[in-house]
Amino acid sequence: MKAVIIGYGVMGHEVEKALAERGHELLMTIDAGENDKFGSELFREADVAIEFSTPATAFDNVAACLKAGVPIVCGTTGWNDRIPEAQQLCKELDGTFFHASNFSIGVNVLFRVNAYLAQLMERFPEYEVSMQEIHHTRKKDAPSGTAITLAEGILQHLSRKRGWVNTHAEGDLLGIESVREGDVPGIHEVRYESDADLLVVRHEAKGRRGFARGAVLAAEFAATRKGVLSMDDLFDSDK
Repeated sequence: MKAVIIGYGVMGHEVEKALAERGHELLMTIDAGENDKFGSELFREADVAIEFSTPATAFDNVAACLKAGVPIVCGTTGWNDRIPEAQQLCKELDGTFFHASNFSIGVNVLFRVNAYLAQLMERFPEYEVSMQEIHHTRKKDAPSGTAITLAEGILQHLSRKRGWVNTHAEGDLLGIESVREGDVPGIHEVRYESDADLLVVRHEAKGRRGFARGAVLAAEFAATRKGVLSMDDLFDSDK
């Protein structure tokens, strides 16, 4: 597989290592200020592009890939308001757009466990649910995209909550506490607490390798498929 990395920061370097580990070829990297590369012949030779940039640049990067006919796997979060626009562009151009708030296999297992747990806890209103996410100080969005996905999984199945807020909350709002400290790759925690006990579901990343490996698995999947894709498509696929 011939791949392009868009956004050559910390995650971009990890993706480069993961590509090499799985025997893929890195055609080029595209970083800030290098948008002219999207128009190159070399870029059009790519089987897939993997994008980890910033919320401000993600949509333009995705659009450039779709217009060039290059399948795009995007892991940038914090631009949810424009994702539907990217999905519509993908459909219009008959392209490939794979987006995930988190590519970690462990986190995506957590997403499913979280949704099922919320279904079970619907019967037990004495449990108050809350969330916390902790990331490094360079992370630009809060709450994290992963935390938002977890919150959406809870809200879909827990009728006593009508929405989430990025602070401590009770009543009909789900509170998400965001902490930014040190170089923490990512910790996400969902808590159900009653006066009798405390139930905690938690994922802690040991580093960024898991995110990068998952992104490359997504790229392998997206390179031979069309349409708007997600980690659910990857998990539910027979191949």
